[in-house]
Amino acid sequence: MAFGWKGSHLACQRLKEAVTEIKKVARTDPVTAGDGVVSLMERIWPAFQDIDTSSGNLGGAVYWAQQELLPIAIEAPADRKTRDKWLDRLWQAIEDDGVDYLSPVGNYWGGLCGSREVASVWADRFLGLLKTAWSDPQPGNYFRGTSVCLSSLLAAGRHQELLDVLALRRFPCWHDRQFGMQALLSEGRAEEALAYAEASRGLNQPDAAIDAVCEKILLDRGRADEAYEKYALTTNGSSTGLATFRALVRKYPGRDPKKILLDLASSSGEPGRWFAAAKDAGFLDLALEFAHTGRTDPRTLSRASRDFLKKDAQFCLEVGRLAIQRIIEGYGYELTGIDVLDAFNHYMAAAETLGIAMQARADVLAMATKQPGTASDILIRRCSNVPQREAPARAITTEQRTWTRRSPTRH
Repeated sequence: MAFGWKGSHLACQRLKEAVTEIKKVARTDPVTAGDGVVSLMERIWPAFQDIDTSSGNLGGAVYWAQQELLPIAIEAPADRKTRDKWLDRLWQAIEDDGVDYLSPVGNYWGGLCGSREVASVWADRFLGLLKTAWSDPQPGNYFRGTSVCLSSLLAAGRHQELLDVLALRRFPCWHDRQFGMQALLSEGRAEEALAYAEASRGLNQPDAAIDAVCEKILLDRGRADEAYEKYALTTNGSSTGLATFRALVRKYPGRDPKKILLDLASSSGEPGRWFAAAKDAGFLDLALEFAHTGRTDPRTLSRASRDFLKKDAQFCLEVGRLAIQRIIEGYGYELTGIDVLDAFNHYMAAAETLGIAMQARADVLAMATKQPGTASDILIRRCSNVPQREAPARAITTEQRTWTRRSPTRH
């Protein structure tokens, strides 16, 4: 393998190829595929230790590969002797791992053991060391086999011992306490599991992950209303408002979609982020409200003005005008002259459909005249019937672009 970011890209590519090949083998020979999983885990650190990982891509690819492959090793019908060899090899790989690439292996350890008896053996191997590390009055002790021990205790059904050793930790750590929560759940103690998860919150703890677990506990027990009120709005966030809304609608089919949108807008404090979701759901009145009260990107507004021309010209007119107004005011991120002209053309198409083209053109000219700038110059020339080819397709001024970088919003 090579050094540098190119080496990182190549490493990710080779890792994906290995995952594909092992999955292919698993269809016909799961034991051989399981052995392939173990072999790949052994090779990760030696192969990647000299690769530049500063971009984070390689770490993400390694984590993904383990999530894809470790279940294959868990489900493989290997005999006790074979599985014992796998576990010994995996533990050696964990010990040799210089940056904890293989931390997910520890989380899966109980399943990798294949039986309660094997899991209990591994729990006994590390339980004393873990107790010593967590009982030491000097803070900062670290034991590499922590997840292996906790996962083994859980798989062995030694739930009280698991909870007892977790109680030795001075500060809550969700990464470890999730095993205790699972132990309580396996005993049917859902309320205690919820309380245990809630008590795991603290400095530097992943609140979103805790919320997701608590939401699932409630949903699995048919308590959808409680799950929604307490956790849904913080758990199901995605890269866009539209994706977040769709996820919530799928998870809570009994909820009024419009009420979900209003809840999202209220909880986020940024109604404009939910414009595309409201538009996609057919709530055009709500979409307009979000656009006016929020900071929806002008390009998003312009596309909506284009796409809904045949369905609702009045909506296109209003949202198109707002797109132009926001562009003139300096909203958006690295807008170009083409973006300005597109917004104008979509707006005028709606105006022509409604028979008010002259008034609409005069309105744009008035807005552009009041606030000088590159976008305004383009619009003034366009409204003055200058041929479109002469309209400068320049970027919005540096001053405007710098200001709009404060809150770029994608939908």
